[in-house]
Amino acid sequence: MDSRMECTLSKFANDTKLCGVVNMLEGRDAIQRDLDRLERWAHVNHMKFNKAKCKVLHVGQRNPKHNYRLGGEWIQRRTWGCWGMRRST
Repeated sequence: MDSRMECTLSKFANDTKLCGVVNMLEGRDAIQRDLDRLERWAHVNHMKFNKAKCKVLHVGQRNPKHNYRLGGEWIQRRTWGCWGMRRST
């Protein structure tokens, strides 16, 4: 499975993370293709992803926040941002 993935795939016990950079539409498409590969792999191996626990984490201010699906279901989005703090003088 790992050899065909376009994005970074991390696995530990029953936790799987797929990470990719989306600065152009090709990045979005690569992530979606990898999600489709994961779904096919799970089906062939008689396994299921708990889609209720699947999340998309968008990082960055200019992130286009694309939507992704796993199987026929859309994955819920989460946005993470960084806030800077200024010290008053």
